[in-house]
Amino acid sequence: MNKERIGQKLTKLRGEETREDVARKIGVSVSAWQMYENGQRIPKDEIKVKIASYFNKSVGEIFYS
Repeated sequence: MNKERIGQKLTKLRGEETREDVARKIGVSVSAWQMYENGQRIPKDEIKVKIASYFNKSVGEIFYS
């Protein structure tokens, strides 16, 4: 699992939405979301599920492909 690649996917999925909006809707801090996008951190499993659900994707599509 490549942190940078995951970060790029998350940034692309976010699109025109602000980091603040996505973080709030998923239930994480803006700084946590920023670390995910910057490839500094990988979300815990329960957050992965929330992210996948929010973007209408599977966890595998975002984090394991």
